[in-house]
Amino acid sequence: MADPTSYRPKPGEIPDSPGVYRFRDEHRRVIYVGKAKSLRQRLNNYFQDLAGLHPRTRTMVTTAASVEWTVVSTEVEALQLEYTWIQEYDPRFNVKYRDDKSYPSLAVTMNEEFPRVQVMRGPKKKGVRYFGPYGQAWAIRETVDLMLRVFPVRTCSAGVFKRSAQIGRPCLLGYIGKCSAPCVGRISPEDHRQLAEEFCDFMAGHTGSQLRRLEREMQQAAEEMEYEKAARLRDDIDALRRAMEKNAVVLTDATDADLIAVAEDELEAAVQIFHVRGGRVRGQRGWVTDKVEEIGTPELVEHALQQLYGEERGDAEGSSGSGGVPKEVLVPALPEPAEPIAQWLAERRGSHVSLRIPQRGDKRALMDTVRRNAEQALVLHKTKRASDLTTRSRALEEIAEALDLDSAPLRIECFDISHLQGDDVVASMVVFEDGLARKSEYRRFQIKSFAGQDDVRAMHEVISRRFRRYLLEKQKTGEWPEEELGGELETGPAPEPVPAADGAALDGPALDGPAPEGAGADGPPARGAGRDEDGRPKKFAYPPQLVVVDGGQPQVAAAQAALDELGIDDVAICGLAKRLEEVWVPGESDPVVLPRTSEGLYLLQRVRDEAHRFAIRYQRGKRGKRLRSSPLDDVQGLGETRKKALLKHFGSMKKLRAARVEEISQVPGIGRKTAETVAAALAGSAPSAPAVNTATGEIVEEE
Repeated sequence: MADPTSYRPKPGEIPDSPGVYRFRDEHRRVIYVGKAKSLRQRLNNYFQDLAGLHPRTRTMVTTAASVEWTVVSTEVEALQLEYTWIQEYDPRFNVKYRDDKSYPSLAVTMNEEFPRVQVMRGPKKKGVRYFGPYGQAWAIRETVDLMLRVFPVRTCSAGVFKRSAQIGRPCLLGYIGKCSAPCVGRISPEDHRQLAEEFCDFMAGHTGSQLRRLEREMQQAAEEMEYEKAARLRDDIDALRRAMEKNAVVLTDATDADLIAVAEDELEAAVQIFHVRGGRVRGQRGWVTDKVEEIGTPELVEHALQQLYGEERGDAEGSSGSGGVPKEVLVPALPEPAEPIAQWLAERRGSHVSLRIPQRGDKRALMDTVRRNAEQALVLHKTKRASDLTTRSRALEEIAEALDLDSAPLRIECFDISHLQGDDVVASMVVFEDGLARKSEYRRFQIKSFAGQDDVRAMHEVISRRFRRYLLEKQKTGEWPEEELGGELETGPAPEPVPAADGAALDGPALDGPAPEGAGADGPPARGAGRDEDGRPKKFAYPPQLVVVDGGQPQVAAAQAALDELGIDDVAICGLAKRLEEVWVPGESDPVVLPRTSEGLYLLQRVRDEAHRFAIRYQRGKRGKRLRSSPLDDVQGLGETRKKALLKHFGSMKKLRAARVEEISQVPGIGRKTAETVAAALAGSAPSAPAVNTATGEIVEEE
């Protein structure tokens, strides 16, 4: 590990001008390429105190052994040189988008004497017009099959074409009318090229002119009583319309645009691009990348634009169908600054390019669709990664090694505290076994010992309650001597049963479809396993090998203190601080920093995020229930129907509270005795503070 001060340039050496810089390691390999409006200001940021750097940046500067730079005239030149060097050196610390699959395109080889229509993958070639990329190759073939009725362009390989020319007979497509058979001279090279141009125009979105031409020819043939020709043209028009229906209109103004959306978390990002030509989605592609650098959405968008258009020349309409650079590029966030990248796009297109964020209308709605696709792609990528047994095993081994555990933590429990400014304080416990979520073991807690906002104290209470229940279960089986339990175990508060989604009272299981009670990772246990003498499932019978708390050093210390008070010394504890993804362990002043590419860190993040999600969901449910509560809920014998009748009759709770018993008893279904009970209940409950609409500041009338 190198000391950045050993290769820091001397004061005054770095120029104060635009440029591109390269960090190299001890073997002279380029590990990072960056650009800057001011090289001096940017590079000085890397040579500050290591404690003030982001962990990813800190790793990069300590891996590097030297830095060099190249001065350019403008920021646009810097952008172009940065892209060129990233492609040339493939630096390990730069964001590199990788395709989550290989996307096929429809290609027309206009660089040949007889242009050919084919499915093509890989890098683009000069003189070839591309349309797509498409999600599946069969989608291209279906479209081409429909269009060959009208535009019978050659689709055969060079070998088949040469063989047919030698024997003087076309292939099968030539006989059935889906190829104009230029191989045997049925059509001249000029006419065949014109046919290929019309094919490309139709694919580029100029569908109206082609349909109008065929309709005119059909009407003319009908007037001349050439009914067979008219019927053939009618079928050709139907075929083209079916081909058009495969690409639904999404923008009614026949826009040519590319829409780029990003979904990201702390370690990875997914990018989705929709290619819209003539108002129709002509292609889609996506990438997933590791966030090696410390970057946000604007920087991710800039890297995506570089990779997407770095090899493109010309406009999307005139050069390569849905390839090229379109008139509009719609993004979720603008790079900072946006002018150099916009100018760079304009240079590659040869005319102005509008780079902007859609604010309203159809384009904003389509951008939301692209964003949902990006989110789904990221979830799918993480699901595939998490479901791999080898990856999970490696993650558990890395955690055990980093935390100095005796064995891999096969059962991990994570705790998180959630509240809204100190109200409705709750906690969650999620369980992962063998690296997979065990939702039937999830639990929820209400904080009871105090009121207000104190995450550290709340964490101590939750850990104490969870492991107090564990010791009670061990006491029942005789595994823990009763004299060692102490009085606190018998009297301490237990997790409060909370209503589940189906209305059953339980100790906080998962709301997202719990597994069968007692089911383990390898299938259901034997009869009676995990149950007490009464046949009820044991809530906290199984201890974890590792407890993860959402937080840093204070939360970890509180959790360790709770275990120490209970005399438990065989459960490891760590905390995951969200700001820098640092792993804290008890009694250590410095955190454990796992590598960014560590599967162990990825698993800890998944566990922490799941606990956070589960806690927030419970807290929001409690808050919503509290806000919807009414003094009428405490009236004995008053059901929902009669409560609604009272509110409907008086119009608001304020008027109902001011009503006399005689007025209340006039409501249908409310007798004198019930009216007295309602009046007494409302008289004993003080009116709550007026509700305020936080968006407008208006006082909401109590209902």
